[in-house]
Amino acid sequence: MTCQEAQHLLHAYLDGELDLVRNLEMEEHLQTCPSCAEAVAKHRTIQGAFRSGSFYFKAPDALATRIRSSLARTQSRTLPTRRLALVWLAAAASIAIVFLMGWQIARLGSSARDLLVREVVSSHVRSLMATHLTDVASSDQHTVKPWFKGQLNFSPPVKYLSKEGFTLVGGRLDYIGDRPVAALVYQRRKHFINLFIWPASTGSVTDPTVFSRQGYNLIHWTEDGLTYWAVSDLNEKELEEFVQLVRN
Repeated sequence: MTCQEAQHLLHAYLDGELDLVRNLEMEEHLQTCPSCAEAVAKHRTIQGAFRSGSFYFKAPDALATRIRSSLARTQSRTLPTRRLALVWLAAAASIAIVFLMGWQIARLGSSARDLLVREVVSSHVRSLMATHLTDVASSDQHTVKPWFKGQLNFSPPVKYLSKEGFTLVGGRLDYIGDRPVAALVYQRRKHFINLFIWPASTGSVTDPTVFSRQGYNLIHWTEDGLTYWAVSDLNEKELEEFVQLVRN
């Protein structure tokens, strides 16, 4: 990618609108081009300034006092039926606000989930594009599991599934959701499966949920205090079979 192409894609990159391949190309270019990296940093600083609230004007307290006083005088001259109408209007507005807040919370939760799905897919693709599929290459779980000791603050379970057609290739450290995670690599014929594992934020157990992004299938679940994400270009049925074997 050239600097001219990077400048053209800058705003789409900052807004998270690039596809996976373009996003990875942009990140690789930024790592080798100080000029473009500086431009990205400046734009992010400007975005942060607008979001900080420093550009918003706060009305003086005296204005709020005058408004309340004016409303009080108006209400004192309003007929009882008018007061009742205002009460109903306020109640309806409160219900609408509660509904909008719930919708906003749900939307933010969905955005956070979509961002995490994107990170998982990106980590999977990077491991296949580079020569960094594993940090420890072994089909023996007794070799892979001890390797993580001292690397992470938890011990990921490592299953031997070669007899079932899912060969353990090895493991590596990865970085998802602003934290280091364990990545176990399995192979089914010519398809690689990345199984990402890290401690869950809560102790609740969730059943497997299937996602599909950019030609990759993902399955997410939590149990035993750990979060699991399995991702591969393997078909959904076989990936579900893999997950069931891991859970057993």
